[in-house]
Amino acid sequence: QVQLVESGGGSVQAGGSLRLSCAASGDTYSTYSMGWFRQVSGKKREGVAAIYSGGGGTYYADSVKGRFTISQDNAANTLYLQMNSLKPEDTAMYYCAASRVLLHGGVSLWDINYHYWGQGTQVTVSS
Repeated sequence: QVQLVESGGGSVQAGGSLRLSCAASGDTYSTYSMGWFRQVSGKKREGVAAIYSGGGGTYYADSVKGRFTISQDNAANTLYLQMNSLKPEDTAMYYCAASRVLLHGGVSLWDINYHYWGQGTQVTVSS
């Protein structure tokens, strides 16, 4: 089992920045890909960014390319999401997820490919 705990959410004005963190514990050696997802109440969960542990390859949703950066500190078992130039439409609950599968490309943003999930951290961007 893998436990994931997100932090770093909050309220910010449009154009501002936030950095989300996700601390992983447990059987982290069994995870090959990690990702960030977001969900607005009443809407489908959306994949935002993903990274695979082997070589650190990354993949982003078109809506966040150039503004968000996913990274990880393997020694600290921590995943990050640096979010810059935030927009009101980025407002959502953000979730960290881990997969036992090495994912590449678009499928890395499919939530069905992920096996472990955190509880989420709220991000609110005001105009």
